[in-house]
Amino acid sequence: MVIAVAVSLVALAFISRPGVAKKQDAPSAQTESLDLRGHAEDALPDASGVDYDTMLQATVTDDLEIPSPSDWSRITIKPGQSLSAIFDGQGLPATDWIEILKLGSDAERLKKLKAGEELHLRVNAGHLAELKYDIDESHTLNIRRTGNGFEAIVLAAQIEHRPAFSYGEINDSLFLSAQRAGLSGRLIMEMASVFGYDVDFALDIRRGDRFVVVYDRLYKDGKKLRDGDILAAEFVNQDRELRAVRFTDADGNTAYYTPEGDSMRKAFIRTPLDVFRISSHFNPGRFHPVLNRIRSHKGTDYAASTGTPIKATGEGRVVFAGVKGGYGNCVVLRHGSTYQTLYGHMSKIRSGIRTGASVKQGQIIGYVGSTGLATGPHLHYEFLVNGTHRNPVTVALPRANPVARADLPKFKNVSAPLMAQIETLSSAQFASASEALGAEPAGTH
Repeated sequence: MVIAVAVSLVALAFISRPGVAKKQDAPSAQTESLDLRGHAEDALPDASGVDYDTMLQATVTDDLEIPSPSDWSRITIKPGQSLSAIFDGQGLPATDWIEILKLGSDAERLKKLKAGEELHLRVNAGHLAELKYDIDESHTLNIRRTGNGFEAIVLAAQIEHRPAFSYGEINDSLFLSAQRAGLSGRLIMEMASVFGYDVDFALDIRRGDRFVVVYDRLYKDGKKLRDGDILAAEFVNQDRELRAVRFTDADGNTAYYTPEGDSMRKAFIRTPLDVFRISSHFNPGRFHPVLNRIRSHKGTDYAASTGTPIKATGEGRVVFAGVKGGYGNCVVLRHGSTYQTLYGHMSKIRSGIRTGASVKQGQIIGYVGSTGLATGPHLHYEFLVNGTHRNPVTVALPRANPVARADLPKFKNVSAPLMAQIETLSSAQFASASEALGAEPAGTH
């Protein structure tokens, strides 16, 4: 018999108020350069006076005596180790594990234990009295002995969410500066993804750029499990202020938007390669190195190693895939009725990329090469608007759909307190930087 018991934990609400950010100790004004290392801290509401007894509710089959922690043994699963081997090692009779596996349902999970997982056992008089096994972050399988054998209980606990924040200034690389500010590698990559449509993190980053991030932290039984998602963020790049907030619409779709409700995601990514250098810019009067004459260069050349994956910069349909004169191996994509992109000099067009096929933004469509009129391996990339060539590096990229009109009231309720928190943290960071330089605070951004 499997009895599911739901334990409901009350998550602390996010409270945005001035003074949440702790003022960071400023570096000495005598230092030659500013090293604002950032700040990472929980932003928690006052929990005094809370009656937790009324918050925790559980339904159980009968009264359970809560055993002392010293009664439990923790077993870390070794590679290839089975439940029977664990019981043998603990001196428990085979009848115990056989009876447990006969329970079926959730107890079946104990047949497929993985290395690194843990079992918690409580033994009484040479027999198993109770077993606990974490199914996932919020579900625990509890098996205990009763007067009629064993029974399995699944405890479902709601994960507690606590907002936290981090801010810092870039003095070397984004990754190192964000690490010093307390952000995990995953959160750094998420921040780069949020602002990646507006900031080229390979070329645009400058010393003195700043960031503020409010993110989620997940807790279970008062212990931190992991960092969650970014809730809101600010990135100041060369005095250009960008802000984003996370929002889930009525259909369950989650994305990042500006405080006004415009999508942070654009219909196109700026560059079709992850690793590159620009070897030739868009130039109507360019001297062609192979033809030895003036010939308009209607795109941008991205130098990269042969075989470097090429990504579609926007969702669209293939209108050409094959050899195209001086372009060599070439793919042309149409994006609706307005936009078209061209990718030339490929060493190879990826299998499945053929005329009429649909592609998604970021999908690999081919690989860098030097086919056609090319002096070395690179990608020639063109961007056309209503049939007219535009500079791929500077053309204004259209954004994806904004927050739906019907969702705007909910969006404003979500974004307003988050943006207030970002404003508070941004002001605190700016004041710390000004004080470190021996200057009067100049106000908020």
